[in-house]
Amino acid sequence: MYFVGIDWADLHHDVAVLDEKGQELKYFTVPHKREGMEQLKQKLLSIDPDPESFACMVETKNGLLVQFLLEAGFPVYPLNPKVVDYRRKPSGAKSDPIDARLLANIGRSDLAQLKRLKPDAELIAELKMLTRDQDGLIQESTRLTNKLIACLKEYYPVALGFFSKPTLPVALEFYKCYPTLELVRKATVPEIAAFLKKHRHPRPNQTAISIWQKAHEPQLCARTPTVRAKCRLMLALVGQLEVVRKQIDAYDEEINRLFQLHSDSRIFASLPGAAGRLAPRLLAEWSDDRERYEDAAVVQALAGTSPVLFQSGKYRFARQRKSCVKPFRRAMHLFAFQSISQVPWAREYYDTKRSQGKTHHEALRALANIWVRVIFAMWKNRTCYDEATFIAARARHLNWAA
Repeated sequence: MYFVGIDWADLHHDVAVLDEKGQELKYFTVPHKREGMEQLKQKLLSIDPDPESFACMVETKNGLLVQFLLEAGFPVYPLNPKVVDYRRKPSGAKSDPIDARLLANIGRSDLAQLKRLKPDAELIAELKMLTRDQDGLIQESTRLTNKLIACLKEYYPVALGFFSKPTLPVALEFYKCYPTLELVRKATVPEIAAFLKKHRHPRPNQTAISIWQKAHEPQLCARTPTVRAKCRLMLALVGQLEVVRKQIDAYDEEINRLFQLHSDSRIFASLPGAAGRLAPRLLAEWSDDRERYEDAAVVQALAGTSPVLFQSGKYRFARQRKSCVKPFRRAMHLFAFQSISQVPWAREYYDTKRSQGKTHHEALRALANIWVRVIFAMWKNRTCYDEATFIAARARHLNWAA
């Protein structure tokens, strides 16, 4: 067995190869290009023609480098960068060659404890990337919304009260048509009502009167240069926000299409409160490889729902797990929150934790920890959620514990 440490970068990769005795057989650098990847493959196979004889250690499980290694048949073992940081010498010396050799040494000493990378099925991989990318777009939409609100507060604060939400499609169109207080004051009630009817507002006449009345109340007015500058910024933000929201809707369609194609979609769609965006995210993060997780405890650790113990002398307490798959943790956290309004036992469990002094988020993590065990059993047995089955299993557990 040979141990390959690869310190990856955008432009080149440093590679160190050790044998089982720790002797360095090769050290070289390859560019991040197709020919560079071929050089990496040829230099490794010149040591041993069997790709399975190598264990490749790299600080990522994504990217073109990892994809090339997997397609070439090399076993890949992704490592958390923090693991490498902990193994550094006391001097704190760091360089690409040092990191490559350190990765190879970690593989040589700890290979039995490392997990070989097994890629997701294509459908799951695409669904996972789409859901995570959509989360990024949703965060961008939130950022633009906050900037839009801040911008309106600087020169046109009354506009924030015209609609229930400033980001409604009709509200954004209204801001484009009436970007300043002066313009909306010039409009008549029938003109505003006609605009609202055109954009299918449910109560155009009443809302038009309300907007007209609010606009003609005494207002704090910004200076003319401020109005001109912030009006331009507001229109730019509205344009960006409309594009991002349109793309989010397009993502929803594609995510739902892929989700429906998977045989496990019925399992996650049966979860109470998971309809819409949560069910595809749970499927994508959970995957469909039944051999991936030994038990529910592994999933609880990956999803960050199970706490970790911190103990020093007589000081002992449990705290939130920091090292986990963040999108998985977020999906489970949101699902637990949705379930307390849908499932009686979930509400009861949440209330019990709150009565014990737990914070809102601590109670949700505890509830999510329970849900992981429930979903794991459903996923393992390929069955849909049945509350009666869960209640009966909980009763048996309580009787056994008693």
